[in-house]
Amino acid sequence: MQQLRATGRHAAALKYDLLTAMGAYALAEGKGPQRLVLRLMTLVTARYNWVRNELTVGQREIARLWSVDERTVKREMAKLRAMGWLVVKRQGARGRVTQYQMDIEKILRTTRDHWAAIGPDYEQRMTRDEAKDDNVVPLPVGALRGGAGGTDAPPPDMSDGTEWSTVQTLLHTEDQTLFNAWFRALTREAREGAKLILKAPSRFHADYVDTHFRARILYACQSVDGSVGEVVIRH
Repeated sequence: MQQLRATGRHAAALKYDLLTAMGAYALAEGKGPQRLVLRLMTLVTARYNWVRNELTVGQREIARLWSVDERTVKREMAKLRAMGWLVVKRQGARGRVTQYQMDIEKILRTTRDHWAAIGPDYEQRMTRDEAKDDNVVPLPVGALRGGAGGTDAPPPDMSDGTEWSTVQTLLHTEDQTLFNAWFRALTREAREGAKLILKAPSRFHADYVDTHFRARILYACQSVDGSVGEVVIRH
């Protein structure tokens, strides 16, 4: 999907509108999502490069800005990726920090239900068709109404706060077809130290996931919770 960029004549207005939408969404949610979105808004305000549409900040610097440790940064950034609000533009390696970009269309889709609470002028401004112009950022009216055909399966529920629910949301964001076929039916059975035990609905399902996707699941788990060292899939 082509990323919207907040540049050009109406860039400043779009930035404020985007932050307003994020704030209204957060205030309607519980304490956990509120804190997560506030952290993102602070990071974006302080460090987002709007011209290049990228965020290139190390975990240590983010931890200092958020007044948390680096483990919390890693977990929160994984949640934002799972929500689809942040997308990895370039993976960090050998001292090079990971480069992210905001998926502005995804953020607007997620926050749309809260625009009316901001005011009728805001909602009208965000939904009207803008005249196409090289220097104007077009608002994603069509995309805001359900994406590709509006047939996307709903994302997993992260309300239980477990590492597995966050991992499921991350896997759903990466590949919905694969997620619905193999990952959605997996449930968290137990956590034994560094071992995360998942339960599959059938022996075939467990064997197939263990053979083909266990490494992928482990990588996703470790991006959310670095203390996970092993994933076991049982029937």
